[in-house]
Amino acid sequence: MTEYRLDAGTGATAQTIALTTDGGIPQVIWWGAALPAAEDLAQLAAAGRHDLTGGMLDALPALSLCPEAGRAFQGQAGLVLATAEGAPLLPAFAFDRAEQERGLLRLVSMAEGLRLTHEFRAYPTGVIGMRTMLESTQPVRLHWLAAPVLPAPQDGDIIDIHGKWTREFHLNRLAWTPGARLREARTGRSGHEHPPYALFAGNGATNTQGEVRALHYAWSGGHRMVAEELPDGRRQVQFGNPWGAEVQAATRFETAELLAAYSAAGLNGIGITLQRDLRDRVVTWPDPARPRPVHYNCWEAIYFDHKLADLAAIADRAADMGAERFVLDDGWFGRRDDDTTSLGDWSVDRRKWPDGLHPLIAHVHKLGMTFGLWFEPEMVNPDSDLMRAHPDWMLGPADQVAGRNQMVLDLSRAEVREYLFNAISEILGEYDIDYIKWDHNRLLPVVDAAQTRGIYELLGALRKAHPAVEIESCASGGGRIDAGILAHTQRVWLSDSIDGIERLRMQHDAALFLPAAVTGSHVGARRSHTAGRVLPMSFRAWVAAQRHFGFEMDLRHLPDDEAATLKSVTAWWKANRGWMMAGDIHRIDSDDPAVVAEVQVARDGGRFVLFAGQEETSVQILPRPLRLAGLEPDATYRVRLVNPDDAPPQSRGPNALKSGDLTLSGRALMQRGLLLPVAWPATMWVVEGERVRQA
Repeated sequence: MTEYRLDAGTGATAQTIALTTDGGIPQVIWWGAALPAAEDLAQLAAAGRHDLTGGMLDALPALSLCPEAGRAFQGQAGLVLATAEGAPLLPAFAFDRAEQERGLLRLVSMAEGLRLTHEFRAYPTGVIGMRTMLESTQPVRLHWLAAPVLPAPQDGDIIDIHGKWTREFHLNRLAWTPGARLREARTGRSGHEHPPYALFAGNGATNTQGEVRALHYAWSGGHRMVAEELPDGRRQVQFGNPWGAEVQAATRFETAELLAAYSAAGLNGIGITLQRDLRDRVVTWPDPARPRPVHYNCWEAIYFDHKLADLAAIADRAADMGAERFVLDDGWFGRRDDDTTSLGDWSVDRRKWPDGLHPLIAHVHKLGMTFGLWFEPEMVNPDSDLMRAHPDWMLGPADQVAGRNQMVLDLSRAEVREYLFNAISEILGEYDIDYIKWDHNRLLPVVDAAQTRGIYELLGALRKAHPAVEIESCASGGGRIDAGILAHTQRVWLSDSIDGIERLRMQHDAALFLPAAVTGSHVGARRSHTAGRVLPMSFRAWVAAQRHFGFEMDLRHLPDDEAATLKSVTAWWKANRGWMMAGDIHRIDSDDPAVVAEVQVARDGGRFVLFAGQEETSVQILPRPLRLAGLEPDATYRVRLVNPDDAPPQSRGPNALKSGDLTLSGRALMQRGLLLPVAWPATMWVVEGERVRQA
């Protein structure tokens, strides 16, 4: 028996993965809290050996990093392989060697003509990244290859994510049962329905306490997750590309990186680890010192109706409100008067823009804003010059069903990537553009990992050629949000819904994975374009101020009172964005299910802001105390209600925060909590806190 270990992180989120092998593919004997340095791994492995009983084989098949179907394993296999002609292959691997250096462990196993490598990498953020590589001396067909397979804990629940267009990132919590839970995204992108994340929460785990483990598959082309309880009671978790995503026989395959995190401090420990990992390691910023700019997008103001005079007037109002970036959305190219035509024809529509985009950009720059532009490069309309010239560039069968009147370009083809690179580069070369909104509004007609590799290659080439340009990933809103796409972009559009009520819950749950700095959130029109709800400006603005702030409406029709509120919140966000965009989001365990709340804490712990959103009418008459999170128990904080004027007429009592500051310990704020004023639904209370004395 030989044992290995890899450690990452510190404190309550430090984790260890330990492995052993008896000559076969290694298996994980520990995934959880950091083990003592002196832990005897051989004894740990011995302590994990199971008994046998009736109704079983005479040896228990290993739950290895790649469970082998040919070794009588009774669950889902980690590798399903065939010859190039399609005959099933059942290789029997033997452990060959380990390659280990600081923060990196590779474990190599061999079978006849095959090499299987499992790689583990410890990152400074506390995350452990894992991937599987398969190499063959002859071309083979791969149906399924799992990233390194981990044993799941014996207690607690599975939490995965579900959603749909305009209602993304909601948590789905369920108990383990015998058999397999399969989550597979086969739409060619991460998906609204099955984003590639899973949490395994121990018994009694909350936002602030208990053991939680998390996995995030860093791939943008869909995924397959199997969480399985075997008949013998062991549990395994597998992640990989969708079944059959490798459509060509080849001699080398690899999974995307599977990111693992652990927390002994509840869900918030996972959230903070993954927030920091995305923001500080995965994302590469064009200018890390630049504050996140206040964003204006014109889509819900004008849609396809582009007129210079109208857009210039809107830009005037946006700058007056405090915007720092102006984004021209869909409708500027080809003959794009609606969504039925011109995708793929990336040249400026001279009917709408006889002098090109120069007059608008010059006006925007004169107002002190930078300029951004919308593209949807992966898609093509049948009614386009590109499709008429290159019908063979379309991905999938000729008789496929269209989606939003469009088809998909085959990005596995070098000539397609070259065309798109040149077309986009020509626009970026002619115009002073610092931002691209990169959209993706159609499900793919086939599952093909080569398409995802193609988009990564295209984005990488554009980033290299235009390093100062920031890119936002939008896929019908939140349809492609993962660490794979964020390695090439700097912002995600969480949802096409900017209705404040919908966004409140989505942003709350997405904070388990996404930092504020990459999560775009806009103040929408008084009547939501996707939900039809009419919500107060104060609520809409404060919901957007929880993340990377912007607005998206026809500002020419903004009433004076709403304009004053929007200006005020914008100024507040600008004054606080420096520490907020670099800080941590702690979700609050609210005792009132009508209240959705979080605390954003500066990295040095010196200040915080509480956002407490009243989603609906509470059952009880008066607000319940709201227990904060993420503070130093023995430090002292001065707290102040930022927006007491949002109290409704029914708020008529002596609530202390309505009339002045309070000075309380972190322990008091986290254990007894704060009593906020009575609130109508669609009210967001905002409480600032400043540490005035450390422990």
